[in-house]
Amino acid sequence: MDTIKSQKTEDLIKTVLALETTREARMFLRDLLTEKELLELGNRWRAVQLLDMTVPYTQIGQATGLSSTTIARISKWLKTGAGGYRLMLNRISKKHHRTSSCSRKGLL
Repeated sequence: MDTIKSQKTEDLIKTVLALETTREARMFLRDLLTEKELLELGNRWRAVQLLDMTVPYTQIGQATGLSSTTIARISKWLKTGAGGYRLMLNRISKKHHRTSSCSRKGLL
């Protein structure tokens, strides 16, 4: 965990927090990462979502192209990691629920 608290990573985290829009995030991530790295991160996040829905590893592998080893590691981190996956799953779920409720009520 010391590596994630280095000055370099702290600067990166502060920079990510300064992004204000989806467009800004897309632009920044595309400049920061190669296309392959960006797709890999997207596949890993998709695996988190599918694991949360209790989709079997084989189906997750087919959907994402990730190895069963990577999926198992993601599953372990989802269950016993730092809590970041769970935090974001909950946050996105609440945001989706709030947006859906507002849409049904004609508020969006």
